[in-house]
Amino acid sequence: MPDFAHERLHHPGLVAGVDEAGRGPLAGPVVAAAVILRQEDCPDGLNDSKQLTAARRAVLEGEIKARALCWGIGVASVEEIDEINILWATMLAMTRAVEALSKDCAHVLVDGNRCPKWRWASTAVVEGDAKCLSIAAASILAKEARDRMMIEAAAVHPHYGWESNKGYGSPMHLAALREHGPTPLHRRSFAPVAQLVLL
Repeated sequence: MPDFAHERLHHPGLVAGVDEAGRGPLAGPVVAAAVILRQEDCPDGLNDSKQLTAARRAVLEGEIKARALCWGIGVASVEEIDEINILWATMLAMTRAVEALSKDCAHVLVDGNRCPKWRWASTAVVEGDAKCLSIAAASILAKEARDRMMIEAAAVHPHYGWESNKGYGSPMHLAALREHGPTPLHRRSFAPVAQLVLL
């Protein structure tokens, strides 16, 4: 289970955890979250969002927002993903998430193997959402925020099953993409969408 070992390594000063949701889907934005937890008042049960049920994530999202020192959400649009590619769009969303924090941080822990080029001292932590409580909290906020966006988008574009697949290339999504074509929320730089655009 994640703990505060990485956060404590970088004290003194406030340490934020950052994670993203939505690098792999064929549709929708990429969303990042940044969280500075209070070590003396941390919600129980924080973990990599993928290891939690939807019901548990929803409860923890509320607890994180209520009890964290501060948190922020950053989004990179489909247009930005197609223009600068998914890697740099992810870095952009992470930067926006840290910029959205109401407190400045001395250090940022980033899930993954590389950090954005930004003004903060930072450390990349591979599988950080399973190791660092701050990154685990960020993973929950990012996933919950993006899931809501895709559920709302599903009401506008009902054929693709986004309320359940969240834009990932499920068989239903791919079949609907072949039948109905791409929407403005589809990432045209991603191969399954690009191939249909060229037909």
